[in-house]
Amino acid sequence: MAFDILIDNGIIITVNHSFEIIRNGWIGISGDRIAALGSMAQTADRPPAGKVVDAAGCILLPGLINAHTHLPMSLFRGLTDDLPLIEWLEKHIFPAEAAFITPETVRPATLLSCAEMLLSGTTTCCDGYFLESDVAGAVRDSGMRAVLGQGVIDYPAPGVPDPSQNIEVARSFLSEWTHLSSQIRPSLFCHSPYTCSEETLLRTKALCRETGVRFQIHAAETKWEYDHLMETKGTTPIGYLDRLGLLDPETMLVHAIWVDEDDIERIYRSGASVVHTAQSAMKLASGIAPIERYIELGIPTALGTDGSASNNTLDMFREMDITAKLHKIANQDPTVLNSRTVIEMATIQAARAIGLEREIGSLEVGKKADLVILDAARPHLAPLYHPESQIVYAARGADVRDTMVDGNWLVRNGKCIAFDLEGVQAEVRRIADDIRRKGPESHR
Repeated sequence: MAFDILIDNGIIITVNHSFEIIRNGWIGISGDRIAALGSMAQTADRPPAGKVVDAAGCILLPGLINAHTHLPMSLFRGLTDDLPLIEWLEKHIFPAEAAFITPETVRPATLLSCAEMLLSGTTTCCDGYFLESDVAGAVRDSGMRAVLGQGVIDYPAPGVPDPSQNIEVARSFLSEWTHLSSQIRPSLFCHSPYTCSEETLLRTKALCRETGVRFQIHAAETKWEYDHLMETKGTTPIGYLDRLGLLDPETMLVHAIWVDEDDIERIYRSGASVVHTAQSAMKLASGIAPIERYIELGIPTALGTDGSASNNTLDMFREMDITAKLHKIANQDPTVLNSRTVIEMATIQAARAIGLEREIGSLEVGKKADLVILDAARPHLAPLYHPESQIVYAARGADVRDTMVDGNWLVRNGKCIAFDLEGVQAEVRRIADDIRRKGPESHR
C-alpha cells in the first residue's frame, strides 16, 4: 500500500516514550495518520508514495500544542500593558470585550490567532472564551485541531448578557459542537473561583461530567486571589475547588501559581492537570508556579501562551525558551526543566492535559499526522549538536517551514495556505481602527 505523502531526509524528534531522535529519517503518511517511520538507512521495503517532500536540513517534530489560549483576544494585543491583573481586567479588558467582542469580530480575530499559531508550528490549541461557537466555526475553517471551552462567568459577557443564562448557553454550545467536527472537541471554561459563584462552579462541573467534556478554570493565579479566597472561603483557591469536589482527571487548572504543599498534594491525588503560562505570568507579575514539583509527581503539566493581550504572542517556541530559563533562575539550578522536559510540556504532556494523548503529541505509527518541519539551515541553529536543545533555546516560530494537521498541509514554505490571511488581516485592521476611535482614552 502506497503512502499518500512521504517526508524524507529529516531529523525526527519523535517525543515517543524514550524520546527517540532519528538523525536521518523518513515519515510515511496515509490519510490522516502516520503509517510508518524509520531511518533512511532502512528504506528497502518502504512503500512508494504519491508525494515526496524533501526535509534535508530540517527538523521534524510533533505539532506543538498550546494548552491555554483566548483566541479572539488577538484584537487586544498591545491595547493596554504594564498593569496589575485585576486592574488590567476590570478597567480595560472587560470593558473592551463588552464593547467590541461580537460574532462579527470574533471570526477574523480567531483566524488571526490560528494563522499565528500555524505559522509558528502549533497544530492544536485549548481555548476558553465567550461566543465560543463562533470561535469554533473559525477554528474549524482554519484546519487546526482544538479543544474549545465556552466561557462561564457571573457577569454580563459577550453572548451572555444575562449571567443567569450562562449554564444554558454552555449547554447549547456543547449540544451544537459535540460530534460536529472530528477536529473540534467542546469543553467548558469557568473564568475563576472569584468570578464564578459556588453554584456556578458546581453546575458547570456537573454539566461537564454529564457530557464527558473537559472543565477548565483559571486558579491560584495571583497573590490577590489567594488572599481573597483565604479571607472569604477560609482556604486556598485549590483547597476551595477541592472542597467543592471539582478536582478530577477531567479538570485543567490554568496557572496554579499560588499553592502550598497541601494544594500540590490535592492536585496530584485528584489526577487534575496543570497548564503553565510563563510569559503571561511574568508580564502580569503573577508569580512563578512550582512546575518542577508538578512534573516530579507526574502531574500532567502543559504549556500555554495565554491570550495575545497578556503575552503578547502565541509563539510556543518562545514559550518553551522562557519557561526553561525562568525556572532555572528561580531555582538557582541550571538542570531544572531540561530541553526534553520542556518539549514534552509543549507536546505529549499537553496532549495528556487535554485528553488527546492517544491521538497526538508524538510522532508514532498510528497517531494523527500533525507535524512541523523546521528549517534548521538557519545561522542561529548551527551547528546542530543536540536538536532538542536547539528547539528550546535557539529556534523560533519564524523558523517553521511547513505545518501539517490531519495529514493536510496548512503552511507550506512559510506561507499560510489554509485560508486568506491577507483578507483576515485587513478585517482585523478595520476593527482595530474602530477600537482606536471608540475606545476610552485609558486604553491608549
